[in-house]
Amino acid sequence: MNYLAHTLLAGDDEWLQLGGLMGDFVRGQPDPALPPRLITGIRLHRAIDVYTDSHPEVQAARALLPPPYRRYAGILLDMWFDHCLARDFAHWSQQPLAAFSSRLRELLHRQDAWLPAELRRFRHYMDAHGLPAAYAEREEIGLALTGISQRLSRANPLASALPVLIEQALPLQAHFEAFFPTLQDFAQRWKHDAG
Repeated sequence: MNYLAHTLLAGDDEWLQLGGLMGDFVRGQPDPALPPRLITGIRLHRAIDVYTDSHPEVQAARALLPPPYRRYAGILLDMWFDHCLARDFAHWSQQPLAAFSSRLRELLHRQDAWLPAELRRFRHYMDAHGLPAAYAEREEIGLALTGISQRLSRANPLASALPVLIEQALPLQAHFEAFFPTLQDFAQRWKHDAG
């Protein structure tokens, strides 16, 4: 899952939300100097990723992507599932998407001291593009995939993937809708067990 899903699944706890945003930018063990609840948020992010990658609905969605896109299915599905979530956000959250998105960007500015440099740079992109709310627009998904493609060290097909995702939009939506409630349940249980 991508930023919108990670932060929604974190609930109302801003430290868990911040950890959900930081999860992709922290390698290895989180710095023990970080606030404990922020570390818990990074761990929740990682647990969500492991659960997602092994889920049968996600594996079935992967199978819809033809080579060479299937090799990058993790990235493509993370982005497309955030698109599905953003497009139908009122179904999954009582908060308006625009307000939720603005609060996340404000959170990143308020907690600037804890941000890795790479996330600080990405925050500028989020501000400029109105993310994560703008993930509701297919064009924004295309721009994001082009940006990711340029940051990867080896040649890849991500910049040309949007038409492939659009072609599979209906079955991908069905897999997302079957999967996301189970992910919500998983995140709730994980947070309860983590305390």
